[in-house]
Amino acid sequence: MGESAPDVGITPANVAVLDNGRAKAGRRTTLDAICRPLGCRPCDVLRRVPDEVVGES
Repeated sequence: MGESAPDVGITPANVAVLDNGRAKAGRRTTLDAICRPLGCRPCDVLRRVPDEVVGES
């Protein structure tokens, strides 16, 4: 997805943060920017991680 960063209007660094699970929060506008060119819905790119797993490596 990093190569698509310019197409969606977010930096490759921010894509990396999202991709490796280090994001603490996300903006609706960022999610919209990702989904619009991909023709997908937010539920296609998000997954819920149980609380006990968050922060474990």
